[in-house]
Amino acid sequence: MKVLAFAASSSSKSINKTLANYAASLVEGAEFEMLDINDYEMPIFSQDREEELGQPQQAKDFFAKLGEADAIIISFAEHNGTYTAAYKNLFDWTSRIDMKVFQGKPVVYLATSPGPGGAQSVLAAATNSAQFFAADVRASLSIPSFFDNFDMESQKLINAELDLALKDAVAKLHD
Repeated sequence: MKVLAFAASSSSKSINKTLANYAASLVEGAEFEMLDINDYEMPIFSQDREEELGQPQQAKDFFAKLGEADAIIISFAEHNGTYTAAYKNLFDWTSRIDMKVFQGKPVVYLATSPGPGGAQSVLAAATNSAQFFAADVRASLSIPSFFDNFDMESQKLINAELDLALKDAVAKLHD
């Protein structure tokens, strides 16, 4: 099984990237690739830019990368209660290639934040709209208070209950 994992964040210090990487490492028998959405940076999407530029190669490459995976893990960072601008822009461009962005792939949606909210607002938005973009959401999980629950040195969740929930979530990619 080939798992593609990424953070829906452009931050080089993204805790969501750390979480996505850890989650992908838990998928039994899988090889995984960590994607950096910074490799797909494009101008801000607008209808005018689309008419001028067509479909940028970065969006085509991202769509192809999703298509090559057997399963996808995304960890969403939350900016002001919603998607990061970097992810939203990449998603908007890619959805113009094909609304079925996730191409029916099994996905696990995650989110985390330093605070107790655990980026639940953006996770809910992503989960609620997944059906419109051909994402087969097998599980979604919010990890609150990231630095209280994740040990950066060992790169593991130290909250046993959350770790079990994450292991259960990623195991559903095999179902």
